Amino acid sequence: MSFSLTPAQQKLREHTIAFAQTELEQQDNLLKRDQEAAFDRALFEKCAAEGIQGSHLPMEYGGQARGALDTVVALEALGYGCRDNGLTLGLGGQIWSVQEPILIYGSKTQKERYLPRLASGEWIGAHGVSEESTGSDALSLRTTASRVDGGYVLNGRKCYIGMGPESDLALVLANADPELGKWGVSAFLVESGTSGFTRGAARPKAGTRTNPMGDLVFEDCFVPDENRLGEEGLGVSLFSRTIGWERAFIHAGHLGAMDRLLDICVRYAREREQFGQPIGSFQAVSHRIAEMKLRQETSRLLLYRVASMKDDGESAELECAMAKLHIAESLLANATDAVRIHGARGYLEEFEIERELRDSLGGVIYAGTSDIQKNLISSILGV
Repeated sequence: MSFSLTPAQQKLREHTIAFAQTELEQQDNLLKRDQEAAFDRALFEKCAAEGIQGSHLPMEYGGQARGALDTVVALEALGYGCRDNGLTLGLGGQIWSVQEPILIYGSKTQKERYLPRLASGEWIGAHGVSEESTGSDALSLRTTASRVDGGYVLNGRKCYIGMGPESDLALVLANADPELGKWGVSAFLVESGTSGFTRGAARPKAGTRTNPMGDLVFEDCFVPDENRLGEEGLGVSLFSRTIGWERAFIHAGHLGAMDRLLDICVRYAREREQFGQPIGSFQAVSHRIAEMKLRQETSRLLLYRVASMKDDGESAELECAMAKLHIAESLLANATDAVRIHGARGYLEEFEIERELRDSLGGVIYAGTSDIQKNLISSILGV
């Protein structure tokens, strides 16, 4: 078992970091965009031109045909080279929670219509599952899909949807047979501009502000049969199978952010002096950096292991939950330590360390809260 990147993966990592630092970072006023909660679609399109969105897609749909591990390496490198954590989160969300379900469950027509547009950056995809009353009970949905001639009529509201206000395509779960409870849930592909479908405005939030979050509203919205993803009632299976991809890999870009944040803290601990010596010489600082490094490396090992298992065709349900839990909590802990190491500078907007902390907060919530991951882990172990 090797724990090192192959020469090809190392080259991919270096190339992606260089792309991010030159094409995404230059002339980008991230501080201003964060303050204004402004999404920059041009950056999303640059990533598509670089092949980021298509990384895990077959070439016939405009993809790079990379495996899960190679895709994770690219997303991690992107997160290291690009300070815009909202952008990397949006990319990961589309790749794993929209494109992957279409790739697995979509018809030939659906794959040909949607995947090339998503891979090219022409369209942005959003995953419409969460509702105001559901939370962690994700499939107790109130959004309905009433059967009519030729299709379904959707009614309901999806809440807290990342990239929702900017989405051109929404993968939506709705209940076509409420009497069956979650077993009546089906999946639908709804295009922006469809009558009865409204994208709500972006809602202010603590972190990843450059990734707009809003509601998706359906009022007598007709969706034709050909836009149902998979068979009717397949929603539970689709959600259960594809959530693992999102759960495991949504943090790939943020693992890169952990690497970047550690480098910043090490450099600061060497340069900043107090009492006539670098602050890194004090155990209070050096021990925090040691703990940051430990969290970073264990996160990487868990993530790479899950990616390797997925490449081998394993479901890796336990490993996905462990990776999601550990990386989310490690990111939050590392960002907190970074603020402490930088002191007052870490607390001020202009030095951008406090933004890293705000950006890390959502990780313990989206794609399943940390508590839900603990429930999954313990239940799989038979507790």
